[in-house]
Amino acid sequence: MFTVNDKVVYPGHGVAKINRIIQRSIAGKLTEFFELKFLDSEMTILVPVSNLASIGVRKICSDVIIKQMFAKLDESASSKEDCSDSSIQCGSNWGKRLKKYQGKISTGDLLKICDIYRDLKVLATQKELSFGEKNLLHKIEHLLAQEISIATEVDEENAVAQLRSRCKQGRKQIGA
Repeated sequence: MFTVNDKVVYPGHGVAKINRIIQRSIAGKLTEFFELKFLDSEMTILVPVSNLASIGVRKICSDVIIKQMFAKLDESASSKEDCSDSSIQCGSNWGKRLKKYQGKISTGDLLKICDIYRDLKVLATQKELSFGEKNLLHKIEHLLAQEISIATEVDEENAVAQLRSRCKQGRKQIGA
């Protein structure tokens, strides 16, 4: 269970701090809420404590998960995949891919979000990304970097650099 001042991940929005626990009467029933304040914005939300798992709120990932994520980026980098072999499907409809990506983002699973990042970075080596793809890539990179930064206690710029360096290695190996 979480306590006040814990940092948690809210799927699709990033890392938030639990500011306080609030009790409110909803339809005559007393309900506990966590007040979540997002670290990178002024946004604050109330989340029913009983719904945390169904919403996907989770603790910050461990170093083990971060290492698995980087291994996943390294693995994809050396696989010499192209659009026809990967889950990217260059010719596929962006709307269908976006829906699939949004489903992965809503799980809050760092490794699934990493898959999207990898797919978009590989796709960027194959073609120029559309406006929507660029925006999604930026959002995903921010979500990943924010969590890496907190989990490994490095600044967010360093976390972004780590992500991008893995993808640069991948582009070199794909083109090899």
